[in-house]
Amino acid sequence: MITDPGVLLLLVLAGVGAGLTGATAGLASLVSYPALLAAGLPPVVANVTNTVAMLGTTAGGAAGARPELAGQRDRILPLCVITTIGGAVGGVVLLLTPADAFTVIVPWLIGGASVVLMAGPRLRRLAEGAEHHGLSPVTGAFAFVIGIYGGYFGAAAGVLMLALLVSVWSQPLARTNAAKNLVTGSANLLAALVFAVTGKVDWPAALAVCLGSLGGAWLGATIVRHLPATPLRIGIGVAGLVLAVVLGRQAFAA
Repeated sequence: MITDPGVLLLLVLAGVGAGLTGATAGLASLVSYPALLAAGLPPVVANVTNTVAMLGTTAGGAAGARPELAGQRDRILPLCVITTIGGAVGGVVLLLTPADAFTVIVPWLIGGASVVLMAGPRLRRLAEGAEHHGLSPVTGAFAFVIGIYGGYFGAAAGVLMLALLVSVWSQPLARTNAAKNLVTGSANLLAALVFAVTGKVDWPAALAVCLGSLGGAWLGATIVRHLPATPLRIGIGVAGLVLAVVLGRQAFAA
């Protein structure tokens, strides 16, 4: 249990960074998870603590993106239900299986999602009309898998979800990004509840990161509103590819 005030303050600052990157690029755990490891938490404890803390990113992102979320309830709610169930499944899988089984797959998932994100407009044209009459089974299935991943590990789950939504929704990137924040946050919700009852969460650390991410995500959601869509989408894709390479090297070096 982390009780050092200096360490907790650094975790608050890490939370601010995680909230900013989460609300803008879907890469919150790229900042918060390493910070929790650096604070001295074992990997599994850091992972479950991070999942609980990232609820602050969801809340802050939703508060900052209320104009972008307006009018999207009917398309977001079904996805939230799907990813919430998926997140619960992923949380249970994490507690019951060794994490090593997934480490080799994760870089490929993130790398593939980054490429899809950068090619989003072209893919959307191919899938044009798929979502006109509600949530398609294919989109729902992919969202469920991303929800499982979000509950299991979560790093760059936002990139995966943004890639999916950009490829099937024709609307401004800021609106899709706001929806992504809620949908991936839903995947964290039940997973966080599962972890909360396991006794493995470091609560002082979780609260510190959560507090920082709340403000960071609110600010990030506001920033996205004023950024040009194409450079932002490409920037997120490039960041995702870099993360995929880093995780891939770690996986094959282990």
